[in-house]
Amino acid sequence: MAMFRVEGGHRLKGELVPQGAKNEALQILSAVLLSPERIVIHNVPDILDVNKLVEMLGDLGVEVEELKTGSLSGGAGSGSLISKSYAFRAANVNLDFVRSDEFRKKSSALRGSVMLTGPLLARFGFAFMPKPGGDKIGRRRLDTHLIGFENLGAELAWQEGSSYFEIKAADGLRGCYMLLDEASVTGTANIVMAAVLAKGLTTIYNAACEPYLQQLCKMLNRMGAKISGIGSNLLTIDGVEALGGTEHTILPDMIEVGSFIGLAAMTGSEITIKNVAYDELGIIPAQFRRLGITVERRGDDIFIPVHEHYEIESFMDGSIMTIADAPWPGLTPDLLSVLLVVATQAKGSVLIHQKMFESRLFFVDKLIDMGAQIILCDPHRATIIGHNREFCLRGTRMVSPDIRAGIAMLIAAMSAKGVSVIENIEQIDRGYQDIDKRLNAIGAKIERI
Repeated sequence: MAMFRVEGGHRLKGELVPQGAKNEALQILSAVLLSPERIVIHNVPDILDVNKLVEMLGDLGVEVEELKTGSLSGGAGSGSLISKSYAFRAANVNLDFVRSDEFRKKSSALRGSVMLTGPLLARFGFAFMPKPGGDKIGRRRLDTHLIGFENLGAELAWQEGSSYFEIKAADGLRGCYMLLDEASVTGTANIVMAAVLAKGLTTIYNAACEPYLQQLCKMLNRMGAKISGIGSNLLTIDGVEALGGTEHTILPDMIEVGSFIGLAAMTGSEITIKNVAYDELGIIPAQFRRLGITVERRGDDIFIPVHEHYEIESFMDGSIMTIADAPWPGLTPDLLSVLLVVATQAKGSVLIHQKMFESRLFFVDKLIDMGAQIILCDPHRATIIGHNREFCLRGTRMVSPDIRAGIAMLIAAMSAKGVSVIENIEQIDRGYQDIDKRLNAIGAKIERI
């Protein structure tokens, strides 16, 4: 099991380019199963979860061609990023593999594989959905996905003791009206991908409307789908008989952009984050400004100056600041771990309220061991009393439980006094491409051991 050895206390200086968005990539790559024609995808991040899904597509009989490898370097002496471009052609899908134990095993180890279900069901009339793998951050229900498929006319089969659902639509899917029980991003994406080939009109209310889902819908429309209401929580889909090919470029990863903003402030570094697709970041820059961080827009770049100190705002009535996750255009839950760790060195106090996942704050015990002043109120809420840099965090040994806690631990270790060791960094690698090499290029001291 690989580990990071992190020597803290080094200030960074330079440019970073965010990778392609992990969460968008998992949706977009799944959608290639909807068409037998050639689909080209650019800016695919070279990370563990995405590479596993590309491998699974190959196992399914999809022709996979890596077109080029291009450096998206931010300039001389800066961190660099290697993006990938692929061409896919799902003309001869191996449906026997879908029924195999190997497919179930690989699917259960990758949560993103649940989004293969909608395309397989829509195009071939059946699919298997294993219980999901991925992060240990609490319950992640599949109800929204499964109820959506049932609404479209699919039948579910589940055997006691089995590790997967069998989903069939022998007579094809039929459009309908549905009100989702939650604005699930992956649930909405899965249902949309199923509905584009269903007969008739499908209306999805309380749909998720994140930029990544908007990207998926725009791509499907270029393939010949008829989706309206993109960007709202009310999607209307007029089913078509078949979809064609297209070319698509994945957005920069907004979670990585936010992680770099927090990293810069926490370590007192001067960093420019290049090509961030600023207009797609929503409330993210404003939430970091609430912590007193200067986030300066320069065209499509973000400049973070050196912060000797940063002070958390209060509400207008003087009460303690609360930062909580919410469906888009609210704050993505994936950044709460970063905001929490950055607040430990701010001046002032803040309540972090993680509403969606009940285990995602449990990593704070390691921050407390490092000297952070944090009160874990319950599984969903933590109060942070900032040190205002009067006390440095101390290096320690810790284990990354999930992707986002892992990057928060790395940020804490880079700002701490002394050496830290982070175990289980495979979790970080799932979501952050070559993060050690990219940060070392601008002054970090991270050793992979």
